[in-house]
Amino acid sequence: MAATYSFDIVSDFDAQELRNAVDQAMREINTRYDLKDTRTEIAIEKDRLVINTASEFTLSAVRDLLETRVVRRGLSLKILDYQEPENASGGRVRQVVLLRRGIPEDLGRQLVKQIRAEFKKVTPQIQGDAIRVSSKSKDDLQAVIQHLRGQDFPVALQFVNYR
Repeated sequence: MAATYSFDIVSDFDAQELRNAVDQAMREINTRYDLKDTRTEIAIEKDRLVINTASEFTLSAVRDLLETRVVRRGLSLKILDYQEPENASGGRVRQVVLLRRGIPEDLGRQLVKQIRAEFKKVTPQIQGDAIRVSSKSKDDLQAVIQHLRGQDFPVALQFVNYR
């Protein structure tokens, strides 16, 4: 029997890189002239960030700064899901940023359907919040990866466990 090869499609990010990006952003916020006295905080929680700052103007500057740091650390901006800004105590503004992890079920079904339609010799399977694609040919798997990289999805996709 010929060997079968496979890889997994996942949507994940490196939590340490995100922490480094937030730390770099906080360092720059504390030294920048226009943001220094705003007492801005970016709190890292398990599955979200909380930005607490003085006004809407400083909130947009902090968001831009955070996004710049996230991109420089090699993370995708698709992991950040900004919620509506809300008023906090003392006339301040708070914004919750949810961190996206995993492929949603409906997107997973859409990906599997698309892969089955385009590539007849591969078999995709949904496994929790990941998709395993297997085939007897490595070339077919490479073609699937190239096809998916050429498209824009609402989540950041990574291709791991290629064997």
